Amino acid sequence: MSAFPLDTELMLRVKAGEHDCLGDLLHRHRTPVVNYLYRMVQNEAIAEELAQEAFIRVYQARARYEPAAKFSTWLYRIATHLALNYLRDTRREQLHESLDAVPSEGPRREIADSTAGVDQDLIHEEMLVRLRATIAELPDRQRAVVLMHKYQDMDYRQIADALGTTVSSVKALMFRACASLRARMLPGAAPGPPEQAV
Repeated sequence: MSAFPLDTELMLRVKAGEHDCLGDLLHRHRTPVVNYLYRMVQNEAIAEELAQEAFIRVYQARARYEPAAKFSTWLYRIATHLALNYLRDTRREQLHESLDAVPSEGPRREIADSTAGVDQDLIHEEMLVRLRATIAELPDRQRAVVLMHKYQDMDYRQIADALGTTVSSVKALMFRACASLRARMLPGAAPGPPEQAV
């Protein structure tokens, strides 16, 4: 039995020349990576392209791979870099699709059923729609931190590794993002994008 986690073991096998193992990694991580990228760029086709490019880069970098961090952290570093570059390069023509427009063939983040009444369900759904739209308006790096932490269950150290920054910087980004979200989600909050921050 290997001393490494499954993802690391698979990547080490890819590095050793067992190229079929990349398919196993793709199968394990494609859906969450596409979902993450979709929430970053808000475009189904671009999210698919960026996910494909991320796995191509994983394969291209196989000879340099070292199991210093979790495989998923390394993968999200690549995916985040691609998403931030895309957003920077296409800033003036960025689409403003809602985060709720989940790809038709892609995975859907399901909302759990509850026994609450129809009115409460509608209010809950409306709040989720508003929250997702507000997250979509955050500055790119703040949005990346929120999505990795809340949707991908990554801790601050993993996010810092993925963004190539420090834990304290991630905490600062998260603090600013949460303050912005709170201010925008409170009743009577003014419409418009949150204040831009690094």
